[in-house]
Amino acid sequence: MPRQALRSATKTSSDLHCINMGPLAHDTDDMGSAVYHIMGMKELGNEVSGTPWFLSLLSSLLERSVHRNEMSLGTAQITDVLTVFHGLRAPPVSIQQYIHRIFKYAGCSPSCFIVAYIYVDRYLQCTDAHLTSLNVHRLLITSITIAAKFIDDAFFNNAYYAKVGGVSTLEMNRLEMKLLFSIDFRLKVSTETFRRYCLQLEKEAGGCWIDRPINYFVIKESWSTKDDSTCSTTVAR
Repeated sequence: MPRQALRSATKTSSDLHCINMGPLAHDTDDMGSAVYHIMGMKELGNEVSGTPWFLSLLSSLLERSVHRNEMSLGTAQITDVLTVFHGLRAPPVSIQQYIHRIFKYAGCSPSCFIVAYIYVDRYLQCTDAHLTSLNVHRLLITSITIAAKFIDDAFFNNAYYAKVGGVSTLEMNRLEMKLLFSIDFRLKVSTETFRRYCLQLEKEAGGCWIDRPINYFVIKESWSTKDDSTCSTTVAR
């Protein structure tokens, strides 16, 4: 297994404009050219151009879940709990804009977004929280940060991911630990689980096919030995 390396943020951060996520609700090595083609991307030397089309599908799925949950909350059909991921108000960027920003600046592999999607779902299964406009952005940047560290050979430090996500480094550290403990450090994603979540995105695409590049990244068995076969897809909560 190639040794993981911490990326330098010097080059990328120069053109990274800041966003403000607003106050919290309370204190608190080579994937190969095939994977880029599979995920709707082109390979230009060591750089990647274009945005994977499945990111729009993921954004749409999350936006519909948020809308459905907030409608239910508004009619008292469900109740939500306050978590460290909740802000006082929704950030000034849409879910799609936020995901595309992370893809542009975070430099993580396309598979990270599917794995992060799975981590968010595991968090919702383990808590009484529901996905809303107040918590979805922080859950996304946190889960993508963890996924990048777990499956990519190179990644940035939390200070850089915090800048990408529009939060402070201190908050980024706190969010990361909260998510890890909430899902009991269950970071392993089996091929079957990865495939099942891709199928959900295929339904979102109206039956279009998404190939699964699970074999292009290494699952670090030493991080977790717990089986994830019992997990079901619940990101509609």
